[in-house]
Amino acid sequence: MSYDYNLIVIGAGSGGLVSAYLAAAMKAKVALIERHEMGGDCLNTGCVPSKALIRSAKMLHDATRARQFGFKKADIDFDFTDIMARVHRIIRTIAPHDSVERYTRLGVTCIKGEARLTGPHSVTVDGQTLTARAIIVATGARPLVPPIPGLGEVPYLTSDTLWNLKKLPKRLVVLGGGPIGCEMAQAFARLGSNVTLVEMAPHLLTREDDDVIKLVTARFKAERIDVRTGHKAHSVTSSGNRKKLVCETDGKRVAIPFDDILVALGRTANVSGFGLEELGVQLTPRHTVQADPFLRTNIRSIYVVGDVTGPYQFTHAAAHQAWYAAVNALLSPFKKFKADYRVLPWATFTDPEVARVGLNEKEAKAQNIPYEVTRYDLSDLDRAMTDEEAMGFVKVLTKPGRDTILGATIVAAHAGDLLAEYALAMKHGLGLNAILTTVHSYPTLAEANKYAAGVWRRAHTPAWALRLLAAFHRWRRMQPLYRPSIF
Repeated sequence: MSYDYNLIVIGAGSGGLVSAYLAAAMKAKVALIERHEMGGDCLNTGCVPSKALIRSAKMLHDATRARQFGFKKADIDFDFTDIMARVHRIIRTIAPHDSVERYTRLGVTCIKGEARLTGPHSVTVDGQTLTARAIIVATGARPLVPPIPGLGEVPYLTSDTLWNLKKLPKRLVVLGGGPIGCEMAQAFARLGSNVTLVEMAPHLLTREDDDVIKLVTARFKAERIDVRTGHKAHSVTSSGNRKKLVCETDGKRVAIPFDDILVALGRTANVSGFGLEELGVQLTPRHTVQADPFLRTNIRSIYVVGDVTGPYQFTHAAAHQAWYAAVNALLSPFKKFKADYRVLPWATFTDPEVARVGLNEKEAKAQNIPYEVTRYDLSDLDRAMTDEEAMGFVKVLTKPGRDTILGATIVAAHAGDLLAEYALAMKHGLGLNAILTTVHSYPTLAEANKYAAGVWRRAHTPAWALRLLAAFHRWRRMQPLYRPSIF
């Protein structure tokens, strides 16, 4: 028996697209199957539209700060429908990067339809059976909607349906204080919605360090976002146009009125409807597809990448996994590689942004890993002051007494961009001394990384060495003044 393809990829989101791209680049025959839109969640309902909305909201917010920039006032007249039209225009502008036309030119056979695994090497698409030596499942995830009584009786929003809004919500409840909830709460508040952000945990962004949480929460409250932490959603009530979210907090119930409610409580893997369970592919307790370090399932010809397996639900994590899955699927058993997650950056695109790589303090303490903390505040940085963005900090964790970087957290404007230097340093085993001795353009925000390294260097210069230098210079001052000979 021969196979139709070397590789079949199910799902054309980030993980699937990169898998297919790499396979085609390696001159394999590859088919890419997608039942909805090319580009998956990131392009159509996730990263791209959310960042477009955040950028428009920031421009409006900056107008309210006109006096800080030397203007008496700055008035912006806008219509929410135009903002959403821009969001969809950005999606259309980027869409050719992920299009059928582009991938067909690259050598990928693109198929639109419902894919279903029928065997270790076979997939059916709308009644047609295709075979391949290996299969990559990249079916992604969808918004998690918990069974809150009454929620299904109101037209709630998720990160999938949010982009169909035609009218700015007057009162918006955002349920969930994670990255998606925080990003959208701030964006809609800046656009003019009265936003209430509801989180069951005691804090927002629970995976971040306490100083990060404190800064972001203070910024939200300054922007008049009603932050309700320690509030557990109990039920939703509706009577005509009057809708309320009922929460439990401190042993009592409180009702929060709203016009629209956005459910931002995370995402759940798309594992059903593709034949995975029927074929015997093992799942984890979190209801994601179980994968080994080579991204293989228990059926060795079937690989998995992205949100459907995790553990990191990031576009760049899916793309990172795709390299390992595609190479392993095509070259195994002759060559295979374990997926490496040691240096994986995160970013939450609030304002200021929150970005980190490696360990933060919360994780280091939980794992009993010794560390030192070096911190540099952006209130001291020239470029941050000129941009009126002198808020936030760079915090670096290092091995005690050494410049080896264990992790970095940045809270600042463009923190996601600034973090790249630390990700590069950690990936290639460079320490803070390497960053310190690298020339950074002036004036830039990137200088914050160099100055943080300088803080570490000053703290680790031996006192005896400084005393010796002082004695040396004192001795030199006592030497007779040099007078050149006159010939």
